[in-house]
Amino acid sequence: MNQSLKVRRLVEAAMIAAIYTVLTYAAAALNLAYQGVQFRFSEALTILPVFTPSAIPGLAIGCFLSNLGSPMGIIDWISGTSATLLAAVLTRLLRNLTVKGLPVLAPFPPVLTNAIIVGCVIAVTDPAGFSVPLFAAMALSVGLGELAVCYGLGLPLIAVLKKTGVSKRIFLESQESPKRLI
Repeated sequence: MNQSLKVRRLVEAAMIAAIYTVLTYAAAALNLAYQGVQFRFSEALTILPVFTPSAIPGLAIGCFLSNLGSPMGIIDWISGTSATLLAAVLTRLLRNLTVKGLPVLAPFPPVLTNAIIVGCVIAVTDPAGFSVPLFAAMALSVGLGELAVCYGLGLPLIAVLKKTGVSKRIFLESQESPKRLI
């Protein structure tokens, strides 16, 4: 990879991290970023690995920086960042599976990883102690919030970025042909 491409990827990752962090702190100001009820506007950005591999480190760093404000402390820094990193990698892998040009499975990894990992962390750190019903409730709560953001905001964001051609102007989008599911 040439030097200018490396710099471009670094800048993309840094911008994604910064925007993710700002959006998460905006959600935190509305009491929507941490604990069982989560509706982080920033999670709409978890679709960006569809367009660029730079989004993988960008989202992970943005999540880490965002979780510095979490009341859960270091456990959230590690587990939340890990969930986001895993989701970003999986999203990147699913980018070419499309229905009518949209990668409809790409928003699902953040839903799944956050529901399981964050739901588990919340249940494990509950003062009453871990229980399967508590984990199920937290996983469902986190997962539903994530589902709403990733599919309600993220998937339309993909559509707009593709339709307007903005994605090709701002990301070093690969020229691979998507594999159609339908």
